[in-house]
Amino acid sequence: MAESILSTAEAEFAAFVAIDWADKKHFWRLLEAGSEKPEHGQLDNQPEAVDVWAAMLYERFQGRPVAVCLEQSRGSLVYMLAKYAHLTLFPVHPKTAAQYRETFRPSGAKSDSGDTASLLDLLLKHRERLRSLQPDTPETRLLGLLVEGRRLLVNEKTRQKNRLTACLKMYFPQLLQWFDAVDSPLVGAVVERFDSLTEMQRVHAGTLKKFFQEHNCRSEERIGERIAAIQQAMPATQDAAILEGEGFRARALVALIATLRSQIEKFDGRIAELVSQHPESSLFASLPGAGPALVPRLIVAFGTRRERWETAYQMQCFSGIGPVMEASGGNSWVHFRQACPRFLRQTFHEFAGQSIKFSEWSRAFYDAQIDRKKSHHAAVRALAFRWIRVIFRCWKARTPYDEQTYKRSLQRRGSPLVGSFLPTTNVEWKAEAGFQKLSALPS
Repeated sequence: MAESILSTAEAEFAAFVAIDWADKKHFWRLLEAGSEKPEHGQLDNQPEAVDVWAAMLYERFQGRPVAVCLEQSRGSLVYMLAKYAHLTLFPVHPKTAAQYRETFRPSGAKSDSGDTASLLDLLLKHRERLRSLQPDTPETRLLGLLVEGRRLLVNEKTRQKNRLTACLKMYFPQLLQWFDAVDSPLVGAVVERFDSLTEMQRVHAGTLKKFFQEHNCRSEERIGERIAAIQQAMPATQDAAILEGEGFRARALVALIATLRSQIEKFDGRIAELVSQHPESSLFASLPGAGPALVPRLIVAFGTRRERWETAYQMQCFSGIGPVMEASGGNSWVHFRQACPRFLRQTFHEFAGQSIKFSEWSRAFYDAQIDRKKSHHAAVRALAFRWIRVIFRCWKARTPYDEQTYKRSLQRRGSPLVGSFLPTTNVEWKAEAGFQKLSALPS
């Protein structure tokens, strides 16, 4: 069995390698095509060591391709190996690797040498089920790193915002009522300038007005309302320990939020610059509801390599939007897909949610799902499932999306959604050229 597998692969790959990565040292196992004796060793997690090892493989196999299987789809080792043209990377999902290992080791025994042996066996016997890593253009990969990095900063800002909210409830809860956004620069300025409500009340009304104006609050009516509220407010506590302790904490959180806000703005600037120069930007900008935050994420989701995906269904499943169907005996059920790139699933979910506000058929589809007693998120996922098919068609054809064209397509196919967005009409008789004729008028 092993001989037949190796003989068919010899013409493509000179050798097969499995790597079990770690923080300090990577363990590798290599089997040369046509050989039955595997080799193994260790590799330091350093760019210099990886470069020497990759060069050794190039020299040993005279530049012929080498298949490399590793339990990592992204990370330092992938980035270090991806630059070598003679290495074809086959990333394996950690769950896939673990379950394959447990198939032959039900005891759960685990070791570095055993992991590499299991990965190598998976590469040799089931390579047709693995997808080789196909890096996109440098601009698209950079955009991908930036949008994910930005999302991490936004999530961290939300986390600090929630902490600041809890902190203000302890000693200065009125700020949560007087201002719309607790993470705004204006609230930060108030927290830094005034230690408590009592101190704020001691300040002259004219000084408060000037303070608000200096921090971009221009509405005279709103300034007056805030000053009146400040003068009438009652402190939540007079405990000196709470006032000083929570005040210190609030100022620290405000400083963190300001730093995060500044860094997010830098990310936004660089992302906007890349999107303006990206060849796919006009296609994804044509999608309803895809604004400055979602266009770059959709560009990254699809990329520029059309050969990467053969069908929209592959994208639907890979992204986690497509549900999983299971069957056992006479029973079958459908459930939410857990194993998927979370950020990619969020991208499609958030876009579908935004499209409801800008696309008539999307709103009609969402409403139909709600009428069927689906939850909000289930309805949005169903809409995202449909949107992926639509976007995939546009992406393959390199054609921007057009709402009217798609609505006409729905009408031609007799979609039940058509009745939800076509205008209803009333019919009446009209005299035209001496004849009575039925004429439809919009109601």
